Amino acid sequence: MSNTHRARLERRIAGSTNRWRFPKQPFTGDLLSLSQMFKALSIDFEEALRNPDRLYISQIQKFFCENFKNKDIQSAEADVILECLGFKWELHQPQLFQSETLAKLYLKALMQGTTYPLRELEELLRAQSPKKTKEKSPAKRMIISLKINDPLVTKVAFATALKNLYVSEVEINLEDVLGVLASAHILQFSGLFQRCVDVMITRLMPSTIKNFYEAGCKYKEEQLTTACEKWLEMNLVPLVGMQIHLRKIPQDLLHKVLKSPRLFTFSEFRLLKTMLLWVFLQLNYKIQAIPTHETVMTFFKSFPENCCFLDRDIGQSLRPLFLCLRLHGITKGKDLEVLRYINFFPESWLNRVTANHYHALENGGDMDQLKDLNTQAVRFGLLFNQENTTYSKMIAVYGFFFKITGLRHDTTSYSFYMQRIKHTDLESPFVVYEHKPVSLRAARLVKYEIRAQALVDGKWQEFRTNQIMQKFGLTKPSCKSHVSRLRGAYLPSLPPLMPVSDTLISLKSTAQTHLPHSGPLGKDGAHLPE
Repeated sequence: MSNTHRARLERRIAGSTNRWRFPKQPFTGDLLSLSQMFKALSIDFEEALRNPDRLYISQIQKFFCENFKNKDIQSAEADVILECLGFKWELHQPQLFQSETLAKLYLKALMQGTTYPLRELEELLRAQSPKKTKEKSPAKRMIISLKINDPLVTKVAFATALKNLYVSEVEINLEDVLGVLASAHILQFSGLFQRCVDVMITRLMPSTIKNFYEAGCKYKEEQLTTACEKWLEMNLVPLVGMQIHLRKIPQDLLHKVLKSPRLFTFSEFRLLKTMLLWVFLQLNYKIQAIPTHETVMTFFKSFPENCCFLDRDIGQSLRPLFLCLRLHGITKGKDLEVLRYINFFPESWLNRVTANHYHALENGGDMDQLKDLNTQAVRFGLLFNQENTTYSKMIAVYGFFFKITGLRHDTTSYSFYMQRIKHTDLESPFVVYEHKPVSLRAARLVKYEIRAQALVDGKWQEFRTNQIMQKFGLTKPSCKSHVSRLRGAYLPSLPPLMPVSDTLISLKSTAQTHLPHSGPLGKDGAHLPE
């Protein structure tokens, strides 16, 4: 007779009968006794058969949580000894059942250590009933073992996680939060796991973004990974790009951020400089301080000129990152000279940028090759500081000059707009004449969008206008865009404004903002909802 057949025919005494039963795993009793027990515990029989690992845990866990929540331990004597990480931890039944992992280990030990596991379980539940709190639990003091292979779990972090079984508001230190998160994941302690996620989201900074993002990916916590992506979209250029922590940003996270239309940058060239610095830091591990821009440029220039950096073996894997950049948004002559000087991009890329600029200038500033505002807009941005009541920035695209302005009316009320400026009204007109073209067109059709990120009720929210098409003249009121108002929000800073051209004589402008963004306009594009 085969081993499989022997297992199927195996019998075991259940009560006063000798009935057919399942093999030893995952069930320990026959069908009739299982059905009777599930009925007594209000467990769905069909669901239990589909999910044998959760046979008793959910109902027993609910029982202990409902009857012993916030209740003092009646006896100092522990019911269970947990052996883990080289230590022995004393635990009590009501607290132990908050963790699905520990509950599963305990029930498994309970059923293996007795001839009548179902009777033992029923006696345990009866003894733990609130009506019988003075009775001593009939269950024996058991020893259970848990092996942990996760390197994030430290003894201190695991102790903190176990302490949360007894104290719901225990403090989680930033240096231990990764270990506590990992411990909560292993213990299947959902409440603690969510608390760790909340702490990590509120403590995102250049020094923590890498580890928190990788933890979110490891434990498949989408809320955490999304928060990391959104945080980096706002802070990559103005904050992380100024610190040595930039080298720690994973390439996959960087790629997601670069593809996002919400990415903040002061200008496209500033984003390019940040990306070149990231590559430089990847290749120069010993450098522990942010190098100067000239040092980075010299490094890339040092490669042989017979092949650009992205065409080399070392640069092939980085191509997807730089394909996300909008090189056509770099319009200053000096910046374009830098692109060719460093020998970083393929010649075909640079020729395409040059050709696009040439055709745009030939057509009076129209950028006919650009169709999609979300992915092709020329990005400009500014940071709005709390101490400023007014903040503005000048931008120039193909001979047309605009000023982006942010106004703070009070601590929770802001407005943003952009205005066309005559080249003769500029504060330093000689700079314009020397380095930039000047268009004398009386009107300019612009397609633009303004975005802002604002802190509302403690949470970051994104606001954005519709895509607005407007003709900008040189005199009032046609020289000024609609005023976008944002109220009821705490706005510490602002992200990017992006102009780009559409067809014919339209020059798409998208205005965004950093750490805040401006929100949707009504159908008439006149103002943001309040």
